[in-house]
Amino acid sequence: MGELDAILTILEPSLGRPASEPRPLEGGITNRNYLAELGDREYVIRLHGKDTGLLGIDRAAERMASEEASALGIAPAVAASFSEGLVTHFIACMPVAAHELALSAGELGVALRRFHDSGVRLPVTFWIPELLGRYARLVDERGEKLPEAYAETVAVAQRIGRVLPLEVPLPCHNDLLPGNIIRAREGGRLLIVDWEYAGMGHPYFDLGNLSVNNGFDESAEDRLLGAYHGEPPTDRRRAALKLMRVLSDAREAAWAVVQAGISELDFDFDHYGEKHFERLLTSSRRPDFEEWLATA
Repeated sequence: MGELDAILTILEPSLGRPASEPRPLEGGITNRNYLAELGDREYVIRLHGKDTGLLGIDRAAERMASEEASALGIAPAVAASFSEGLVTHFIACMPVAAHELALSAGELGVALRRFHDSGVRLPVTFWIPELLGRYARLVDERGEKLPEAYAETVAVAQRIGRVLPLEVPLPCHNDLLPGNIIRAREGGRLLIVDWEYAGMGHPYFDLGNLSVNNGFDESAEDRLLGAYHGEPPTDRRRAALKLMRVLSDAREAAWAVVQAGISELDFDFDHYGEKHFERLLTSSRRPDFEEWLATA
């Protein structure tokens, strides 16, 4: 707790003295998170994981995206930032079951469109075909071996990138896992947290990432696309979303390969990566994949 104690001392002049011992929050697989009562308010303190810059995380982009999303009413407010982490206001929230997220796909589509159209210019680009190359070089520099599936994963990502190139980068979240979506107890709004992978990227990556990570079926995807565009989805947009689901798995799988070598958290990154490699390769070998490429 020495590091946390030092940070509490830094925060005390602006946020107040700790009213109790901060307690760990479970669920993160990159950082360490704590719930702390400072002064008369509760906050979430996130301490950055080891070497997270190697994962493509830009902390200035994280802070800017968090502040912009808060201003839009789709994320908790930022209370403080410092070199080792970020502090946000704690929001009392309820668990959001998978079926509830699917039913709320339209609400999330509107929220993402507002952020994509916000005009904020983040100081980093997030694009999976490029990210896979950087991850591969990092693994090689560390003297480690890439999984056999990595080469095919890169080839699949490049094919998708040629069909859906990053022509007009927009501010994106890029990490819409179930744990990063909460529903506030007060007012019942869905909020998006953990903006550390935010960057200028392809808006459809957010849509595909949200869909595949939360088990959306085709009806939920149609609600997502319809709300995002304000009109019924087209076959071309459906195909683009399907391709970005595949690209999302490429990112998760490659991310796990790097995390397995650098993270100090107690988490089975090897199994996590294998699961996403398998789903990616299964999807990319289906006849549907060629149809999505042609249609998109």
